[in-house]
Amino acid sequence: MASKADLPAGKGEYDIAEFSIAMVSGLTLAITALFLCVAPLTGQIAGARDFVVYWATGQQLVHHANPYDVDAMMRIERAAGLPTAYGVLFMRNPPWALPLALPLGLLGVRSGALVWSLALLACLWLSVRMVWEMHGRPRKLLNFLGLSFAPALVCLIVGQTSLFALLGLVLFLRLHGTRPFLAGMALWLCALKPHLFLAFGVVLLAWVVVSGCYRVLLGAATALAASGAASWWIDPTAWADYAHMMRTYGIEKEFIPCWSVVLRLWVRPEAMWLQYLLPVLGCSWALVYFWKRRHAWDWTKDGGVLVLVSVLSAPYCWVFDQAVAVPALLQGAYLCRSRALLVFLALASVAIEAGLVSGVKLPSALYLWTAPVWVVWFLLAMASARMAREGEQAE
Repeated sequence: MASKADLPAGKGEYDIAEFSIAMVSGLTLAITALFLCVAPLTGQIAGARDFVVYWATGQQLVHHANPYDVDAMMRIERAAGLPTAYGVLFMRNPPWALPLALPLGLLGVRSGALVWSLALLACLWLSVRMVWEMHGRPRKLLNFLGLSFAPALVCLIVGQTSLFALLGLVLFLRLHGTRPFLAGMALWLCALKPHLFLAFGVVLLAWVVVSGCYRVLLGAATALAASGAASWWIDPTAWADYAHMMRTYGIEKEFIPCWSVVLRLWVRPEAMWLQYLLPVLGCSWALVYFWKRRHAWDWTKDGGVLVLVSVLSAPYCWVFDQAVAVPALLQGAYLCRSRALLVFLALASVAIEAGLVSGVKLPSALYLWTAPVWVVWFLLAMASARMAREGEQAE
């Protein structure tokens, strides 16, 4: 656990850093709050974001219909307000996530959008709160860097499930030492977006073998088995329909601003295996990183960089998926002794928000800088903490 951390001393510069973080965080939070207040009041806004695919899936499930039916999903999504330019959207989470969408089928699009947004907001707040407690409750001001982290806010605005995955990650980090079975069950939330945790997951399996903490695997297997059984009860043909949908409307037909996709498109667009080259390299690096530290492994301290590498090397990853980087970036912020780095992190979030406000769409190559920047920023923040610690010891 990290000790209680403050921004570096120096009253004038401290005030500037504090004011900058507060101003930037307040601005991004205000924009998001305004949207969330307006969206439930307007059906067109509620239905014109990614949330509509979960709502439409719920509508199909409640009526015992196929949630991967092209015509039905298109009809429901158009009626809800999804623009025709988006084509037809499907819930690409694995079918064990279907029970999450089912309750939305009992609600209208506006009320469903409100409930969904509140659930996502709660995931973000709880995640930041737990990370803060795990690190010894340092300055609360730094929590705004997590609460206003642009990918998390974008996820909240579009209504994606990455914030559920974030909560699952934080619950695992918090519970793995005291309640490993529950920690394993929490990983079900991460399994909503398994492609974001490949390097993390490989190390998790290696850690279980080394530490003998098989209750984590038992908890994860129990949660997946229960959700799989629930999905089969809801829709017995879900897996077959899902497989057909992924073959027909797969990610290979889309441009997603992440480096694995860019590598494939740059070298050989039709060679899908190229999209998994970076994940293999990321997993290999992660295993080496873990093995050198296996006897003193601490998920709270060592797990952050694994998540960042997982995001950077993911086979596909949208900007809003980078919300799972919040624990690592908060860890770096709590330990960081550089005002400039803290302000830079806040300004990087503003740059993403500014791009969206100015009309830069999510499937834009202009967002390729984000994932590498989080990795580099984290390494610099940890280096600044290490140098400050060495300087204090030398004195």
